[in-house]
Amino acid sequence: MGKTVYIWGRAERFENYRLWVEAAGGRPVFGRDSLGQGAAWDALLLPGGGDLEPWRYGRENTASRGLEPERDEAEFQLLQDFTAAGKPVLGVCRGLQSVNVFFGGTLIQDIPGHGVLEDGRDRLHRVRTAPSPLPGSPGERLTVNSAHHQAADRLGSGLRAVQWTADGVVEALCHERLPVWAVQWHPERLAPPETGRRLLGAFLELG
Repeated sequence: MGKTVYIWGRAERFENYRLWVEAAGGRPVFGRDSLGQGAAWDALLLPGGGDLEPWRYGRENTASRGLEPERDEAEFQLLQDFTAAGKPVLGVCRGLQSVNVFFGGTLIQDIPGHGVLEDGRDRLHRVRTAPSPLPGSPGERLTVNSAHHQAADRLGSGLRAVQWTADGVVEALCHERLPVWAVQWHPERLAPPETGRRLLGAFLELG
């Protein structure tokens, strides 16, 4: 049986993440409990969604929308539990922003040119990479998708950027000591899917 991957929320909301985890050989577990989950499951996945409450990184709300206070509270508790247990964490889009803020970083509340296109499709763009635990060769230029209007600003303690767009937006982070990875793009719906599968496969080998 594959490793269990906890995702806070209802399964019907995150169907594409369920399919992604299962395709990589993992077993997704959905729930709305946040206390004690780090002892129950193998890894934590923080999926995409609305913006974080800006007070969490010391800012007034100037452009944040789709706020999910209950989810913020739950996922920060989960981050506390899983990192304290030394278990792997993977953040996707909003999840990268949550990871950065959890470790004391800040966010840019609105950034042009990275949201979905007018017809609803994700943007596609290239990223440059640095040596990191994430799969891929140093200097490899990946094509990834983009569907966000916020981005990491000051990085949190222990985090380092390992992928960037041409305009300097951080597209991936990893922690220097903990098995914590995060990407700003959406590997669960990237087509063709090989890059996303490779990322999740490597993540499931952690721990």
